[in-house]
Amino acid sequence: MFRARLSLSVTSASLLLLLSLLLGCEPTSKAPAQETAGTTPKPPVTITLGAYTTPREAYGKSILPAFQAKFRAETGVEVKFNESYLGSGAQARAIIGGFEADVAALSLEPDIQKLVEAGLVSPDWKKASHGAMVTRSIVVIGVRQGNPKNIRDWKDLARPGINVLTPNVRTSGGAMWNVMAIYGAATRGQDRTSQISQDAAVALIGSILGNVKIMDRGARESLLTFERGVGDAIITYENEILLGRLEGKAYDYIVPASTVLIENPLTLVSSSVDRHNNRAAAQAFIDFLFTAEAQHAFAKYGLRPAVASVAQATQEQFAPVDDLFTITDLGGWATVQKLLFDQGGVYDRAVSQSTKNKP
Repeated sequence: MFRARLSLSVTSASLLLLLSLLLGCEPTSKAPAQETAGTTPKPPVTITLGAYTTPREAYGKSILPAFQAKFRAETGVEVKFNESYLGSGAQARAIIGGFEADVAALSLEPDIQKLVEAGLVSPDWKKASHGAMVTRSIVVIGVRQGNPKNIRDWKDLARPGINVLTPNVRTSGGAMWNVMAIYGAATRGQDRTSQISQDAAVALIGSILGNVKIMDRGARESLLTFERGVGDAIITYENEILLGRLEGKAYDYIVPASTVLIENPLTLVSSSVDRHNNRAAAQAFIDFLFTAEAQHAFAKYGLRPAVASVAQATQEQFAPVDDLFTITDLGGWATVQKLLFDQGGVYDRAVSQSTKNKP
């Protein structure tokens, strides 16, 4: 009897031990499989974007999140963005002064060229896709809803009593585009029969500047001033007006008979990506900006796409222009910089004239 009970106890103990061993082995057998599957998170990569002010919403609300999701799905790497938005000239100076942007997205080519001259960007940056021009726009005249001042073209901004807003040429790429638009329209004429002399163009710009009461540092700040109720008209990017209207702002805009095509460049800042060891991710981001997905996102926020197929697909979103000219039509950037913006050029002469004409 005693032996039978002992045998039963031993057998029960053996079964319990066997079950315990079997259950205990299960987690141990899964651990190597998890390591083999590569579930250890890859370290994140950070990209610093130094941009001009106007595409802030397109980047922040749509494009950056879309790229983060795409890059994570394809590589398993999380991308973090540091974003900075300033007037184009101010942003270029910040990068030259030590702000370590990995990607520079600026308003106009000469601001990128300043980075080249500082040794921060490759001299062949324009050999990139689409000439490194990622978005487009045009210079327009924003007016109060219903256009109560009956503004129809550039010359109307020179009328006495019209309060005009435009940013400061010395800090804003948008302001430079504004001056180019007026000068080009005046000197070429919409139908090529109403051109005026350079002196007359200076006089027109001077009369318009004489009506400018506030010069903000950038295009976005200028539009915010307009939205606060200051001014009868604002010279600005078309995309700024379209964005404001998308957000429910109540103003209209006029497309002058003749205006300039704005082309906005971007590039890798070689010195920064090499220092941060993130060149591959930064280049992937730039490549993404030329995809249909990103270009449609730019269009949603009022920027004209640089990729022809997307431009064609979205053309109904944008107003036509009777005479749309380019920087090349004005002689190229070197000519325009010297003629319009160097010391003693058209802009300085116009400012001097506007000051003399003020009471």
